[in-house]
Amino acid sequence: MTILSGVSEVTPAVQDVMARTTDPRLREIMTSLITHLHGFIRDVRLTEAEFQQATKILNTMGQQSNDKHNEFVLMAGSLGVSSLVCLLNNGDNGTTETTQSLLGPFWRLNHPMTENGGSILRSETPGPRLDGCFRFVDKEGQPIEGLEVDIWHASPVGLYENQDDSQAEYNLRGKFLTGADGLVRFRSVRPVGYPIPTTTTVGRLLEAQNRHPYRPAHVHVLAHKPGLKTLISQIYVDDTDYLHTDVQFGVTRALVGELTAHDERHPVDGDVGQWFSLDHTLVLEPGESKLPIPPIK
Repeated sequence: MTILSGVSEVTPAVQDVMARTTDPRLREIMTSLITHLHGFIRDVRLTEAEFQQATKILNTMGQQSNDKHNEFVLMAGSLGVSSLVCLLNNGDNGTTETTQSLLGPFWRLNHPMTENGGSILRSETPGPRLDGCFRFVDKEGQPIEGLEVDIWHASPVGLYENQDDSQAEYNLRGKFLTGADGLVRFRSVRPVGYPIPTTTTVGRLLEAQNRHPYRPAHVHVLAHKPGLKTLISQIYVDDTDYLHTDVQFGVTRALVGELTAHDERHPVDGDVGQWFSLDHTLVLEPGESKLPIPPIK
């Protein structure tokens, strides 16, 4: 270990240690991390007080994460990091559009199996009826049969079922299986936009930056089948507030679905009153079928 004589020797000394890392990918990541982290500190001339505050913020974020909330996932989205990682790793390494998107902090394992065309309402959930129709195709545009698809979204009060004890277990969640047509059809209520939590570190950052905390209305999708890269997506309603100013930077053109309002009687159930349909096509790429780690319990 080099005995340092001044500021100019700190980064080279650390880089020398990083270069001894055995695993080549970890060595690459740590070497680049030190280059950019030290460069950032030099660039802004970080003060001792600011450094102490930064470590306190990280400690606080860890304490704010629990079984129902993941503050680091929320922060990553609010800084655009989640979207950047997603787009760099999909769509031919960021060169083309992709229907891959953010997992979000509220996905759960073991969504209840639901018949195609069935309802994902499992407790009383007021709101205009929504008929969703998502078509899943490969890169050649051919429908994918036998695809296992999780569908979930927030309630009309802006809370997911695992945030809200008043909702039944797995409310607004369902698992579907595509047929030869590659379609998943489901019944629900129209999703709404909602604010992310503002009482934690991320909320205080938004306030300091004069940013609103809102996400546009969307439906989550997770689809997987051996031989295909697991698709994680969010389909955004084209008729919603905050579509162009999503606090989590998640909206891309390829993710905006077509929401259509219907004033006529529903063709299947004969419901009276306005109802909505949401249609979209999602593309899966060849790759590994692997489920993510649920962000919260």
